[in-house]
Amino acid sequence: MPSRSQLRHCVEYAAARVLLAALAWMPRAGAEWLARTCLHLLALFVPRLRRTARRNLELALPELTPGERKRIVRGVFRSLARMAVVFARLPRLDRKNISMWIRYDGFEHFERALARGRGVLFAAAHLGNWELSAFAHALLAGPMDIVVRPLDNPLLDRLVERYRTLSGNRIIPKREAARAVLKALRANRAVGILIDQNAAPEEGVFVDFFGRKACAGAAFARLAARSGATVIPGFALWSDTERRYVLRFYPPIEMTGDVRHDTQRLHSFLESVIRQHPDQWLWIHRRWKTRPPGEPPLY
Repeated sequence: MPSRSQLRHCVEYAAARVLLAALAWMPRAGAEWLARTCLHLLALFVPRLRRTARRNLELALPELTPGERKRIVRGVFRSLARMAVVFARLPRLDRKNISMWIRYDGFEHFERALARGRGVLFAAAHLGNWELSAFAHALLAGPMDIVVRPLDNPLLDRLVERYRTLSGNRIIPKREAARAVLKALRANRAVGILIDQNAAPEEGVFVDFFGRKACAGAAFARLAARSGATVIPGFALWSDTERRYVLRFYPPIEMTGDVRHDTQRLHSFLESVIRQHPDQWLWIHRRWKTRPPGEPPLY
């Protein structure tokens, strides 16, 4: 008889397969409605997600009214719903139709960086559609390596990994990332790393993020210093006017070799972009969970 965890894994996997099939083949308007409905139900059954988002907004943007914060939280779930629809359709996307969903802005920054021959480190975040950005870049410019943390459900992890690699991208597990990332950069490849999650004290440094101390992973800055790779912030941001994403590559951020200073520069830039698109960042993550010694918890 399967254990409770095995049964749960199977149920989650089956539900995901059914939902992905529905989102992939329904008309786009219907798929977006279904995804929004599913995210609404998730928020109802897991109320801590909304609570975390509201708390984060109180901490980061205290100048906003409760109504403004509520609109941002609703926007976060709409953003996740759009992302789910696109993710379900990744197997049907190719070079011929990818422009229906995304276009480049600032591609010249990547071209110049690649011409240096020391690799490119994309400073990515849970902002906009981080899954589509890597997938589309592989189709439009060439495969890249992406650093990911495996999902707790191994069945879902294999499914998601298959989707992520359909356009030729290579997966680097987070636990063994350093050596593989350096190898890719030495081969003048591009590597994408999400930099915006809370880090444990032994893995990170404290930086100012939205006016509060946040523990940020230090590995990205160390890899940049060791490799000499060009660091480019890049995010796939939704455009209401175009009804598609814009994959923006920003000018490179110079690395000094000072891990704390460089990590701060990255997060200061990320904060500036999130402020422009607050409803597209993952506020449901407890970003300020790790506190400096002696400070009380914020959640």
